[in-house]
Amino acid sequence: MGNGDTRVRGIAARAGGWSARHRWAAVGIWVLFVVLAMALGSAVGRVDVKDSDQMGGETHTAARIIQDAGIEQPAGETVLVQARDGRTTATDPEFHAAVTAVVRAVEGTGRVTDVTSPYDTKTISRDGRSALVQFDMRGDADTAGVRVEPVLQAVAGVQKEHGRLRIEEIGGASMQKTFSDAFGDDFKQAEYSAVPVALGILLIAFGALVAALLPVALAITAIMATMGLMGLVSHLQAMNDTANSVMLLVGMAVGVDYCLFYLRREREERAAGRDPGTALRIAAATSGRAVIVSGVTVCVAMAGMLFTGIATFEAMGLASLMVVAVAMVGSVTVLPALLSLLGERVEKGRLPFLRRRRGAGARSSAEGSRLWAAVLKVVLARPAVSLVVAAGALLAVAAPALGMKTQNLTMDQEFGDKLPIVATYNRVNDAFPGGSEPAQVIVRAKDINAPDVKSALADFRAQAISSGASRGPVDIRLHDAQNVAVVSVPLVGGSDLDRAGRSLELLRDKVRPDTLGKVEGVQAPITGQVAGSHDFNDQLVGSVVPVFAFVVVFAFLLMLVSFRSLTVAITSIALNLLSVGAAYGILVAVFQHGWGASLVGAHGVGAIVTWLPLFLFVILFGLSMDYHVFVVSRIREARLRGRTTKEAIAHGVVTTAGVVTSAAVIMVAVFAIFGTLSMQSMKQMGVGLAAAVLIDATVIRGVLLPAVMALLGERNWYLPKWLHRLPDLTHDESALASPPPPPPAVEGEKVGV
Repeated sequence: MGNGDTRVRGIAARAGGWSARHRWAAVGIWVLFVVLAMALGSAVGRVDVKDSDQMGGETHTAARIIQDAGIEQPAGETVLVQARDGRTTATDPEFHAAVTAVVRAVEGTGRVTDVTSPYDTKTISRDGRSALVQFDMRGDADTAGVRVEPVLQAVAGVQKEHGRLRIEEIGGASMQKTFSDAFGDDFKQAEYSAVPVALGILLIAFGALVAALLPVALAITAIMATMGLMGLVSHLQAMNDTANSVMLLVGMAVGVDYCLFYLRREREERAAGRDPGTALRIAAATSGRAVIVSGVTVCVAMAGMLFTGIATFEAMGLASLMVVAVAMVGSVTVLPALLSLLGERVEKGRLPFLRRRRGAGARSSAEGSRLWAAVLKVVLARPAVSLVVAAGALLAVAAPALGMKTQNLTMDQEFGDKLPIVATYNRVNDAFPGGSEPAQVIVRAKDINAPDVKSALADFRAQAISSGASRGPVDIRLHDAQNVAVVSVPLVGGSDLDRAGRSLELLRDKVRPDTLGKVEGVQAPITGQVAGSHDFNDQLVGSVVPVFAFVVVFAFLLMLVSFRSLTVAITSIALNLLSVGAAYGILVAVFQHGWGASLVGAHGVGAIVTWLPLFLFVILFGLSMDYHVFVVSRIREARLRGRTTKEAIAHGVVTTAGVVTSAAVIMVAVFAIFGTLSMQSMKQMGVGLAAAVLIDATVIRGVLLPAVMALLGERNWYLPKWLHRLPDLTHDESALASPPPPPPAVEGEKVGV
């Protein structure tokens, strides 16, 4: 069968060959790397992103002033005392007694400080039916949620004694505890369920336990090693929990995909009659090369997040880049070694109900190949019509994205009515617009008690209310030793971020310049939830162009060098952009307009969470290259073996249909798990990623790519003469030409993937 010395060249081929020859050394080096990375990462610990580094603009300046001054801002808590009927008011004895009981109860816990009565601070609503008891939690604000339970119980005890009134607590600590209790296990369950879901799909795809375990084992070890590396790297670039979750998602997706591509090709070559050594060398040269091209492209896309200047994005980008690089290296080194060690034992643990697949030509895979063969027959017969219909459909799906609105989601948008604390949040905002999360003006002066500074602070307080930006009360806290004042301003608009945003602009553009801005040497940046959302949006918008340009340009150059075709590089970028656009359109339709939101257990929140569009662009642009590189590599390989362009397209798409389908199903399933979470932002991320991967693996790779390539014909491989000096990173397909491959449909049937 021509199983002689099939020599191939390229980094992947050399790495695979060395690993197969030194298999125990390759496995040992990988295990040592994973263990060392985890041990070193655990030893040095992880440095997390500081609040002062999270944002840019005034929000960053304000956080830096507080940090430099050494001011510890405690977690603030509020107890709402509100009449349930329309008659009782704050002047009634029962109401007064309830307020007094709340003050005594929370002070009695010993966990709080600076308890204030609404009768002293004038925090009584205009209609007189609501009042706020305010206090701070003792200790570090970041861990206040762990210590707030006795305070919540004390408030609940007062509620039992005053049934005619509504007595509810809300604040930084109570929200921290509520979210941790409600969604901590939710996230862990989603992360842990990704592994069994991927394993189950792989079991069906391969029909053998050992073959199914290999991709999962590679993905898990890559994730474990990256967790350790994140600890080391965090001393240069701080990390956070969000980066950890994103790293796990991306690591599971690409780790399984890369191993699946490699293992699928090795089994295919063996099924075609090659001996195990030759099959492994060919898999290393072909699928191994595709893995490297895809991995480098994904790494470049992830690196685009480093251009945002936003610490959270930089952490996510670096963590994702590392896990992709680790998974890529593992796929072309330890995987060939394991395959060489296992040999025929890779088929061990075959599922009884799938046993017939091996001898019957992999029935389910054959059906999939026949399906794609039927689709391709239509596409290649009418490529122009197929192109117009498919592209038109995706453009229609993408159309809603033109009206995309982004913002940081408020609590009621994020959680709906699933948590009681959301109702409390809404009641506080209705009675005291902006009171639950006011804007904060951080004032720093040479002497905070200087007459002109005190006068400016008084003027600011008065004009904040008279201008209509706030209805009060405006609270001023002086930190004399640090010459800093913290001014809390409830914004008109409350949880309505559009109205609250206009109030913020009024403070920043008119009230502040007319008061504090007139005092020389005074800094007065404005921060808070609304200001943070505003500054985050501004910074994100400013980073879109450089991130977009970096990702697109470098992806284009990588495809150009990898395939030595200007046409392939251009069409790759165009198809990926169309896929991303369709994902944006689905997000806007479902989550902004609410079309079909109930189908995914969501509700239309009227906006897309601010960070998601850029995040999706980078992630999807990288991950979509997995399929594209794999399919185009097979098409190019078939073309260089002498097939016509249409035959090569049919061969490439049909023979990769099984692995692309399996990989896509795994990705969609893993991403869809995050779409089941209760947080709307996580639902948006999960649905967006799952929809995009599904579109990419079906419409893009199964219809648009073959239609475009069929129309272009030989122009697919066009490379201008002045670009012939580009380095040749292709593998030597001519060395793989003997024996000739069987027809596409039969080849697809012979492999149980």
